[in-house]
Amino acid sequence: MNQDPLFEWISAGTMAIPNYLLKHYKKIGLNNDDLVTLLQLLSLVENGQRFPDSQLLAERLDVSREEAFKAIHQLMKKKVLTIETRKDEEDKTIDEFSFDLLYEKLSALLHQSIKKEEKQKDVLASKNLYQLFEEEFGRSLSAMEIQTLNIWVEEDNYLPELIEMALKEAVMNQVYSLKYIDRILLTWEKKNIRTRDQVEKESKRFRKNQSNDVTKEKSDPDEKPVPMYNWLKDKFDN
Repeated sequence: MNQDPLFEWISAGTMAIPNYLLKHYKKIGLNNDDLVTLLQLLSLVENGQRFPDSQLLAERLDVSREEAFKAIHQLMKKKVLTIETRKDEEDKTIDEFSFDLLYEKLSALLHQSIKKEEKQKDVLASKNLYQLFEEEFGRSLSAMEIQTLNIWVEEDNYLPELIEMALKEAVMNQVYSLKYIDRILLTWEKKNIRTRDQVEKESKRFRKNQSNDVTKEKSDPDEKPVPMYNWLKDKFDN
C-alpha cells in the first residue's frame, strides 16, 4: 500500500463546492456550524455514501453521534436537506439525502438578487429621466408629473429607455404633456412594443407605409388624397 501523503490526498478525491453557497449561506438561514455539516454531508454523498450513518458524520465533525444527528436534524429543520426514499436497481427500498431544497433556496436568492439589481438600475435611470424631461420641457416637473414618472417605472414597468423614446416622439410633435406621452406608451403596450429596438422597427414600418401611400397617390392622380394627421394628438385634443 502506498503510504505517500500526496497519494492519499489525491485518492481521497475532490469536491466541487458552489462559491455562491460559500458567499451567501447566511442569507438562506445557515450558520457556520450548519455550513460545515452541510459540506461534510455533500462530500460523503459525492463519494457514494447516499445515506451515511450519523456515526460517520460524527467522526468527521469530531462530535458525538447524538450531536451529529442533531446537526442533521437542524439542516432538515432549516429546509436545506431532506431524506427521500426510492427503489434501487434490485427493487429494494433505500433512503438517501437530497439537497434539492438547498439548491432551490440558492436559486431563489440568485433570482431575487438579479431583480434587486435591475430595480436599482431602473431607479437610477428614472432619476435621469426627471432631468431629461425638465430639459425637454424647459421647466421643472410638478409633483404630479414626478408621481406619473414613478408610476410608469415602478407600477407599469415601462423601461426608462422606452419612456425616453416616447418623450422624443412627443417633442417631435411639439406636444409637451405627460398625458400625451402616456397615450403613446399605452399605444405601444397594446402593440406589445416594450423595447427601443421594437420602437425603431415600428417607426420604420410606419414610414414605409407612409411612403407606399404617397407612391399610390402619385400613381392614381384622379383619386383624391386623404388628409394626414396625427391620430394620437387628435385623440388627445378631443
